[in-house]
Amino acid sequence: MADLSKPEETRDVVSTVRAALGSISALQWTAFSSGAGDLTTASADEIQDVLAVAVGGLVTAVQAILPDLAANKGALLVTNGGLGFFDPQFDEIGVKWNAMGVSVANSAKHKVVALLAHKLKAQGIYVGEVVVTRTVTTVKDNNDPALIESRAVAAKFWEMYQNRDSISVTV
Repeated sequence: MADLSKPEETRDVVSTVRAALGSISALQWTAFSSGAGDLTTASADEIQDVLAVAVGGLVTAVQAILPDLAANKGALLVTNGGLGFFDPQFDEIGVKWNAMGVSVANSAKHKVVALLAHKLKAQGIYVGEVVVTRTVTTVKDNNDPALIESRAVAAKFWEMYQNRDSISVTV
């Protein structure tokens, strides 16, 4: 286990995976931190910690595996959340759920994904994100529109990985 807000620990995880499995052809990033729930009372350290995982950890991991991704024409697949959207409805939910820090982090992560997608495309590296706007469940055949089955999210990632034509899709 590692604290992905700490660059050295993130690089150590990459080294451990590479030593055990060889060259890395894909990274699926789902890590997040749930701190800084209320931006009116959160400390600067809490806000930095949330961004350290969502942005710092992600970028550190990408930098560590970039040679592998380039050699393998690999992929970076990122899970993100709808709380990062610039949308009054999602903003209201972020406040109501005391998830303001996550909202800021998801918004920043969305921008990182878009920038990396454009930067790395010339190297044959695919970058894409699935933005989840519902609660993920393992319940099959659920008719609740507020829920999405984890297999549906995985299937969307697989589709994106194969097609390599969308930077961001929302489920």
